[in-house]
Amino acid sequence: MTYDFDLVGKIGSMALIRREDADIDYNIFSRLGREMKPGMIWVTSGAAEIGRLDYIKRNCCELAGDSVDAKTDYAAQGQTILMEQYRRFIPQAYSVRQVLVEHQHFNDANKRAHLRRLFLRAKAQGAIPIVNYNDPVSDEENRKWELSVLRREQGEVHECVDNDETAAVISELVSTRVLLIMTSTEGIYTDPKDPATLVREVFAPDAELLARKVQALQRHCVGASRAGANGAYAKLAYALGPAMRGTTVIIGHGRHRISDLVEGRVPCTRIAID
Repeated sequence: MTYDFDLVGKIGSMALIRREDADIDYNIFSRLGREMKPGMIWVTSGAAEIGRLDYIKRNCCELAGDSVDAKTDYAAQGQTILMEQYRRFIPQAYSVRQVLVEHQHFNDANKRAHLRRLFLRAKAQGAIPIVNYNDPVSDEENRKWELSVLRREQGEVHECVDNDETAAVISELVSTRVLLIMTSTEGIYTDPKDPATLVREVFAPDAELLARKVQALQRHCVGASRAGANGAYAKLAYALGPAMRGTTVIIGHGRHRISDLVEGRVPCTRIAID
């Protein structure tokens, strides 16, 4: 099988933060940046959380008032810091391109085609796309209304507020050999409280059996790393589509090197048609 891209990767907010210090984990940005190269698309969370931490440092308090407005303002503040870190650590020989997306970019055929061409040009031009949901300009009430209309018209729609879904949809849009989802755990567990229950492989000879195995594993998935996150259950749901189409999906900890996860040198969960 021929793939457009070697890897679509995604990292979650909490994997970019040193919780004990309430600060950015610069070591993770450094580790990621050194391994990024054209032929990769990187989907990143973190703007709202990094913006929140930055606001607290400057003002010694959190934003008061409506929580939705606060998230919007934090995301606008954090977006520049987030991109600054990627540009700082990605090799200077490569261009870095910010791509801010919303749900409509994946639910309209013309916009999907536009994004696909953008990503393919980036690869040809030696650039690395850094993708994030455009939280600062996305009003939750309008988004829900727009999605409800799309569901009536189209049936299935992509919300893509969760960057796990965004990464999965992009990996199908361009076709990629590996979809890497980096999080704050080593992967998927049958018992989240017991590290010994890490599921290292979910392999099957065909798409139908793979779907049954993933759905059975979802029954063990509860909770999330933070309020508002969808957790392991959603990660598996989003991973299934790309895996059924021939992409190897890897779910692993953000502290590991990209190459170590892809090559299987560290603990992680791998999902694929074998």
